[in-house]
Amino acid sequence: MISRNTKNVLVVSIGFLSLFTAYGGLQSLQSSLNAEAGMGVASLSVIYASIILSSMFLPPILIKNLGCKWTIVVSMGCYVAYSFGNLSPGWYTLIPTSFILGMGGSPLWSAKCAYLTIAGNLQAPKDNKKSADVINQYFGIFFLIFQSSAVWGNLMSSLIFGQDTNIADIPEEDLQLCGAGTCEEIIFNSTSNSTRPEKKLIYTLVGSYIGVGVLAMIIVAVFLDNIDSEQTREFRGNREPFCSTFLATFRLLKDWRLVTLIPLTMYSGFEQSFLSGEYTKNYVTCALGIHFVGFAMICFGASNSLCSYGFGRLAEYTGRAPLFFIAAVTNLSCILALLFWKPHPDQLPVFFVFPALWGLADAVWQTQTNALYGVLFPRDKEAAFANYRMWESLGFVIAFAYSNFICLDFKIYILLAMLVLTTVTYPIVEYHEWRNPTPPMEEGAYEQHSGNMPEAAMDKNVIAQTSL
Repeated sequence: MISRNTKNVLVVSIGFLSLFTAYGGLQSLQSSLNAEAGMGVASLSVIYASIILSSMFLPPILIKNLGCKWTIVVSMGCYVAYSFGNLSPGWYTLIPTSFILGMGGSPLWSAKCAYLTIAGNLQAPKDNKKSADVINQYFGIFFLIFQSSAVWGNLMSSLIFGQDTNIADIPEEDLQLCGAGTCEEIIFNSTSNSTRPEKKLIYTLVGSYIGVGVLAMIIVAVFLDNIDSEQTREFRGNREPFCSTFLATFRLLKDWRLVTLIPLTMYSGFEQSFLSGEYTKNYVTCALGIHFVGFAMICFGASNSLCSYGFGRLAEYTGRAPLFFIAAVTNLSCILALLFWKPHPDQLPVFFVFPALWGLADAVWQTQTNALYGVLFPRDKEAAFANYRMWESLGFVIAFAYSNFICLDFKIYILLAMLVLTTVTYPIVEYHEWRNPTPPMEEGAYEQHSGNMPEAAMDKNVIAQTSL
């Protein structure tokens, strides 16, 4: 029998799997499917800009009033709204629904991270393990299941769009415009290779995405335990001033460790946006056609999913630093190769090798960075993960904002520069944590003590308690 906490981790993971089967598939297609006037990329930029806005105040407010569970459910509804916007894509449908999604994005991820951290801290004493190790394991399980959403969402798009009767071979002169090194033609001339599939196929795909999004909300609402309900009730009965809650995210920026982690966090947004926005458009769609985007991203999702679980377990024995080193070397190799590679249909296997390697590296950036935030800031979980989502989203916004205006070569150089900066700043925090470990939150922090013992006894027995 699995423990209650592990069961809850599985429920959260399956809910996110279902939700991001829809959103992940749509995100991978935006730069190709809604390429007219850069509308698809613009919608992604709006999403992450509004995530930054919501990160400033929404996560602590929603989580402390609704609890992690119901914050996740409400935020999932914002993602489903974006799927409805893609039924009839236009500036008046995509941009508003992108904004709605973004407003729910930061509370969703902050609540998920806080939930897994609480579950890990509760389970650690029962398993006689360090809290950091159990949290790492839980994030590994989550990302194993969650990252496989890229497989299912992109498999749906490839199978449905593969039925398109308008698929044609790509001329050699168009292939010369693919990859890095052909700046002006790509910026000023929209290639014919991203022709939209038949309308009925788009309706079929988006309708399926709406269905699995609604299913995600039902799974979490019905099966997830409300493990932080006591703190939520206490907060509602003794509210802090709105200004104090609003500033919680920014107060944490006084901690130099968080500031030093900003390049690492932003790089996560840069590298994900490059794969979903630039690689899919300038390499896969350009040389193979839009119906191959899903198959390429399946390789990313499968690799990411398996490596997320493996690295989550491996971190218990190796620590985080060697895994970050592997991710950095892998990304560096891919970035340099993409600078010189000219994609061609005759090199079909290569189109799938890059996403697979990218998935391996991204598995480290996702699992270990999330776990690192949970370990460093156990008493400020909501604000810490809101900062994580805010700075990662800033990376997305910047990358998507310049996507239609600068050459692919320069985008690759920017990505390379962010990777180098990350490899300089992250070790500083890791070394400090190794020399001065952050005390974890113990089980007593999450159990109800009021009403069961005298106040003096409570003060004596509670090891650490989150201030609400």
